[in-house]
Amino acid sequence: MSAAPRAVVFAYHNVGARCLRVLLAHGVDVALVVSHEDELNENIWFERVAALAHAYDIAVATPADPGTAEFIGQLQALRPDFFFSFYYRLMLKPALLAIPTRGAYNMHGSLLPRYRGRVPVNWALIHGEKETGATLHRMVEKPDAGEIVAQQAVPILPDDTASEVFNKVTVAAELALDGVLPALLAGRAAHVMPDLAAGSYFGGRKPEDGRIDWTQPATVVHNLIRAVAPPYPGAFFDLGRHRIVITRSLSQPGWSGPAGQPQLYTDQAELFARCADGGVVKILSLELDGEAIAAAALPARLGHNPLPLVFPS
Repeated sequence: MSAAPRAVVFAYHNVGARCLRVLLAHGVDVALVVSHEDELNENIWFERVAALAHAYDIAVATPADPGTAEFIGQLQALRPDFFFSFYYRLMLKPALLAIPTRGAYNMHGSLLPRYRGRVPVNWALIHGEKETGATLHRMVEKPDAGEIVAQQAVPILPDDTASEVFNKVTVAAELALDGVLPALLAGRAAHVMPDLAAGSYFGGRKPEDGRIDWTQPATVVHNLIRAVAPPYPGAFFDLGRHRIVITRSLSQPGWSGPAGQPQLYTDQAELFARCADGGVVKILSLELDGEAIAAAALPARLGHNPLPLVFPS
């Protein structure tokens, strides 16, 4: 009876936890889990891979830099067949990728080659995509550029937020890995080279990137709100000395008014934003200067109804 394939797993976040469970369910010998130390100022709303590994009595390492000569030596001593990277935040350099005898594979949260790079779920929502998914691919030096071995698509509904789509992508990752793993472990999985010229690449995002530009069409505003809704930092704008963070909105297809100066207004105890193109977005929840208040109460709190929205300078 042949020994179980041995793997080192680089993992973080919910996708990391679910995919680690898949490997264990298929009998993979996980010799080590490499994860991250939680940052002190980070909102930990996701499952901790390190805690899961400890529950299964799997050794955990959290190096600041996994590419040091010392750590590479530790990994070489484990003699892994595979590396798997599941939402690990650092790129694995060629010296690391050369260690596993049967290859290194990464799970990416998009349908590659589209949305290569950082925060693919958020970017997909910002661009109004109707579909995304998860892709398992071979790791090479160039990010998200290796051969594809499995993909699973999921729909993006018009009012889905990033966290809702991320939950779908987590399931998509589990399905993609579970479906292809027997063939991959047996050396029979097809490997398809992606056409990178037909794809796209995006970098990371900062909280300031969530600032709402009310000169944009209503669909653009709504897509930004849902793309950075909590637990992400949120879409925001400033009126005078006040900061308003819109935490949830609904699209209003077919609703429109005259184009021009954007404004917030209440109608039958509900709050709406009319954007510069005349399109309308319903505001379901928001925060005023860090305090969650009823959305429809905002105009009264600021002394205007309708409440004009000043264009960014």
